[in-house]
Amino acid sequence: MKPRIVIPNVAPEAYEALVNLEKYSAKTSLTAGLKELIKIRASQLNGCAFCINMHTADARKYGETEKRIYLLSVWHEADVYTEEEKAILALTEEITMISNHVSDEVYQNAARLFDDKYLAEIILVIITINAWNRLAITTGMRAV
Repeated sequence: MKPRIVIPNVAPEAYEALVNLEKYSAKTSLTAGLKELIKIRASQLNGCAFCINMHTADARKYGETEKRIYLLSVWHEADVYTEEEKAILALTEEITMISNHVSDEVYQNAARLFDDKYLAEIILVIITINAWNRLAITTGMRAV
């Protein structure tokens, strides 16, 4: 692959805005492990090897089990996730695959389980990883 643009070098203000969104995500009340599950699942859907590699390592660091990481791509069928985690993963999938829109069913299920602030935090964590995925994929970042 030919070298591609390095966004922080040519658009540092825009890159810094994305970094600030990540800093916000880090301060949310979601547990570190849950944030990593969101990041892994969105990265799986987007096909971002760089982010999958990074966030599976981070998930392990925060105490996620191998079983839960391995089953994440088939979470619908796995009994290792709570009702709340499944609602968050469903929302992650629908926000990530936004061209299909976010269904009322998935949104209302999440809204039933979480207060508005927590739901907003979930949505913003999902949006943030999707932005990072798109940056990594577009600029050709590779997992090492």
